[in-house]
Amino acid sequence: MLVTFLLTSGAFIYLLGLKTPDAVGTVKLFRAMQLIKTRYVEEVPADQLMTGAIKGMVNSLGDPHSIYMDANMYKEFMIQTEGSFGGVGIVIGVKDKVLTVIAPVEGTPGEKAGIKSGDQIIKIDGQETKNMALDEAVGKIRGPEGTPVVLTILRAGSEEKDYQLTRSNIQIKTVTGKMMENQVGYIRISMFNENTGNDFIRKYQELEQAGMKALILDLRDNPGGLLEESVKVSGKLVPKGPIVSVITRDGKRDVHSSTLEKVPYPAVVLVNGGSASASEIVAGAVQDTASGTLVGTKTFGKGSVQTLLRLDMKTAIKLTIAKYYTPSDRSINGTGIMPDVVVEMPAVQPGQPVGQDVQLDKAIEIINTKL
Repeated sequence: MLVTFLLTSGAFIYLLGLKTPDAVGTVKLFRAMQLIKTRYVEEVPADQLMTGAIKGMVNSLGDPHSIYMDANMYKEFMIQTEGSFGGVGIVIGVKDKVLTVIAPVEGTPGEKAGIKSGDQIIKIDGQETKNMALDEAVGKIRGPEGTPVVLTILRAGSEEKDYQLTRSNIQIKTVTGKMMENQVGYIRISMFNENTGNDFIRKYQELEQAGMKALILDLRDNPGGLLEESVKVSGKLVPKGPIVSVITRDGKRDVHSSTLEKVPYPAVVLVNGGSASASEIVAGAVQDTASGTLVGTKTFGKGSVQTLLRLDMKTAIKLTIAKYYTPSDRSINGTGIMPDVVVEMPAVQPGQPVGQDVQLDKAIEIINTKL
């Protein structure tokens, strides 16, 4: 009976007056599913077909940041947002249609092995990543603690190299800090999870109580995270006014603002190609309001906003719903933010120790002129 209905779908649509492309497409979708279930050479579970249809719809958007999350991915995403996850500790994205490391997470197997932002992941356990969906790649890299995974990395100016990694339970401490010479505070934010804003404010206040006179904020290799947390951090760095504007496709503008009466300390913000998303919100707000000096190299360029839309208790779609704009109404999506002072890090040859941090040295030099 269902097959008959599907084969006469044109008449069915006509009788109901459902002549819109959406209605025709819906009938085509269910017809395809029924034909596969009844005619394919092997039996296929209905839930497998439905999952494939959902993934296909999301992938058809051509947006690497919009993904379908199955039960495992959804669970791991929620764990990561809360501050811990199982894997090797690298944040990946798609850049120029190639699976690319946005940033390694400090203190994790990926960072310890020497994987760097900008590295291209050519293979995962010997399987080529060309045309591999981002969610599939993430699922293959992540896994239970203690299990192995091999990433084949291509780095600019180098040949392909296999990195043999052992997955661990990644506990993410996103905020660290210390007092440097001349009462210059230094705070490093590795990513923005749900604890970052409060942890930053706590560290900021500790440095204040210790007599801080200026601040260096290090956002290098920070892949981003929760927009709300970047707003909390920016609220201690930029004066009263817009921090970031989020604009949806219908033109609705949601402005997140600072209530800070006056910026209390001179600031320098360190950024590089691994600084993305939420970290670019902070960097853009500081630059546009002239609240500090950006030092380093051009940021990643992710100026879109995603939200998590649950399909049921175990699965969801992470969907791009808006673009964000800096206080001067700049969109940095695909272009990134160019620092006020560009400082390239010298290349480190394999087997050689990491050299001097010339970007941090420049930040210290600049901040000392403002004391």
